[in-house]
Amino acid sequence: MTVGNFGPECTTSPVALASSSNGRTSGKPWKSRKSATVRSHIPNGVKAKSWEDRMDKSKKELAIKKLQTELKEEKQAEITRRREITLERKKAADERRRLEEDRVKMGQRKAARLRRKAGRSRKING
Repeated sequence: MTVGNFGPECTTSPVALASSSNGRTSGKPWKSRKSATVRSHIPNGVKAKSWEDRMDKSKKELAIKKLQTELKEEKQAEITRRREITLERKKAADERRRLEEDRVKMGQRKAARLRRKAGRSRKING
């Protein structure tokens, strides 16, 4: 009694060995397949466009970004310039106020000095 199809009456041919140096192949069949990778994740718009079209698009985007940065810098420069003008005006106003206070103070000192001098002269002469 025979079990399976391994007897002399077996009509199937034995499995052929792959041609390699040792007569065996790797157990990883996915390594033996050598075909181009299917890049289905790339959008059709990118696949269809030519290199020049993509380069033109990227150049336009770079130009737009450059213009945006220039506009932002100009806006920031204008804000800084206005802030500097405001600070200069504040400093000038503070300086004028301080000089006026000094002038008033010096006027009071001079008046007091003149009063003392007048008092002395009256004492001496009077």
